[in-house]
Amino acid sequence: MADQQRKEAFAEQIAGNEALIWKICHLYGNTPEDRQDLFQEIMVQTWQSFDQFRGEAKFSTWVYQVALNTAISGIRKKRRSITIMPQEVMSDMADHSPPDDEQLQMLHKAIRQLNGIEKALTLLYLEDRSYREMEAILGISEATLRVKMNRVKEKLRKLTKA
Repeated sequence: MADQQRKEAFAEQIAGNEALIWKICHLYGNTPEDRQDLFQEIMVQTWQSFDQFRGEAKFSTWVYQVALNTAISGIRKKRRSITIMPQEVMSDMADHSPPDDEQLQMLHKAIRQLNGIEKALTLLYLEDRSYREMEAILGISEATLRVKMNRVKEKLRKLTKA
C-alpha cells in the first residue's frame, strides 16, 4: 500500500472508531491529561500495527484489541519513546471526549475501581458486544467471560450503592 493510501485508509478507519477509543481513554485515564496521553499512545500503537490488520475481524474489533491492550499494559508509562505520526493523520483528532452527567460520572468512578480485565469486559458489555466478539478481543473463553461478567455486575452494584 502506498504511503499516502495508507495514511488515508488509517484516517478513515480511525474516524469511524474514534468514539470507542475515547470511551476506553475515559475509563482508564483519571485526568483529562491522562486521557489525552492514552489516546495518543493508542493512536501510535494503532498506526504502528496498522499494516498487521488483515481484515479477518471487523476493524472495530481489532481497534478494541489494540486500545485495550495499550490501556491495560500501561505502556504509556513504561515506555516514553517518541514515534512520529503523519501530521495529516493527527490534525483531525482533537479531544472529542463525551460530556459527563452526574450518573455517568458515578458509573465511571465505580468502573475505575475495577481491575484491567474487568474494566475491559464492562466497556465491551456496555457497547453491546456479543460474547463471541468479547472472546475475540480479549482472548478469554465465552464461558469464562459470562462468569466474570456476572461477578463484575455484582461488584458494580455494590460500588454504586456505597
